Amino acid sequence: MTAVRFFYNLAFPFVLVALLPGFLFRMLKRGKYRHKFGQRFGLYSPRVRDKLSRGGWTWIHAVSVGEVLVALKLIREMKRREPALRIVLSTTTSTGFALAARQKSDWLEPIYNPIDFLWTVRHALRLIRPTRVILVEAEIWPNLTAEAKKMGASLALVNARLSPRSEARYDLIRPIISGIFNQLDLLCVPEPAESERWKALGVEPGKIFCPGSIKFDDQETGRTVKRDFLPDLQKLGIADHAPVLLAGSTHAGEERILGEMVLRLRRDFPGLFFIVVPRHAERWPEVKAELASLGLKVALRKGADAPVEAPDTLLVNTTGELRDWYDLATVVFVGKSLTAHGGQNPAEAIAAGQPVVVGPNMENFSSLVAQLVREDGIVQIVDATGLEHVLHKLLSEPEKRTALSTKGLKVLQVHRGATERTCEALEKLASHHAGASR
Repeated sequence: MTAVRFFYNLAFPFVLVALLPGFLFRMLKRGKYRHKFGQRFGLYSPRVRDKLSRGGWTWIHAVSVGEVLVALKLIREMKRREPALRIVLSTTTSTGFALAARQKSDWLEPIYNPIDFLWTVRHALRLIRPTRVILVEAEIWPNLTAEAKKMGASLALVNARLSPRSEARYDLIRPIISGIFNQLDLLCVPEPAESERWKALGVEPGKIFCPGSIKFDDQETGRTVKRDFLPDLQKLGIADHAPVLLAGSTHAGEERILGEMVLRLRRDFPGLFFIVVPRHAERWPEVKAELASLGLKVALRKGADAPVEAPDTLLVNTTGELRDWYDLATVVFVGKSLTAHGGQNPAEAIAAGQPVVVGPNMENFSSLVAQLVREDGIVQIVDATGLEHVLHKLLSEPEKRTALSTKGLKVLQVHRGATERTCEALEKLASHHAGASR
């Protein structure tokens, strides 16, 4: 064990204890905190243990819903190319696990990712015996990567995401972090400019490949059947041609701002229907109460106690459906960008052919948003006042909406086929790794 990992394993339990109160609070708030809790320590039910003990799995790790959606897109293409493939899909959050669990089959087993204690990780790896470990976007755990490497598995980070904040932190410990990154056999980045940022952190250039972004790949090969939610709106009494403002992946504070805005916009657009899809579906009770307090008539996507008479707002309190709801929008606002930082993925709404507006805080997608702004493929506002002005303009001018969505789609074209290119790189890595092992 290297000196870096020695001190990491020495400090990790204390860091975990310090972070535990906040972690437990989030688990309690989001619910299902007891669900398969033992898996976080590498403890599995007899059924799961027997299944995993077959060994020879491809282990894909995705943190939460966004990363799981990327992983599932990758998995569909991998399975199409490798019919005998067997996959363990690990995730960290209960919402991510719920989404992954819907895909459970003889060849795909969802699990909670083990906490990065040395003994926990070793136990899980010895049971699963993966031939390769594929990490999605930003999760690189020192013990998981080092122990998987020691067992002979190939390691890849796909759709690698490097936010400015993470980059600044990594830069402070570059001599340490470069050693962890260079355990990877392959690092797939979404854009050429990203390659230079990873190289600056000490990653060997020969390990970096730029296939484009899986998240921004709108190619439909292997995609599961889309859901048509238009009948759901019709059941609520919404006219077929009513304008729809859809707020996707919203965070606390944004729903109220948008709700107040909708009430003002209805002075000029009386039939405007409002759809809200919170980033964390378990927030729906507080979101519903807040919107109702404004005088909005809120219907729930699922589990309504009683029908709402003439609803003017739909609160989508389910997970994994946002992409298909985008198809019904007239204008889309992407959340975590007005009252929170980081932003959520704007590409799915653009790929659905919709005009998209985002707030000022899109750090996690800064390079993509900067390019979209340059090419007039998205509107980025600086505050709530600017947002209301832009929404009014887009609702008033169909040609403006069409131009915005068309230019947005053009920007995304560079990422078309990224999933296939990533799979090709993973296959080459597997072939090279198998040859080297022999």
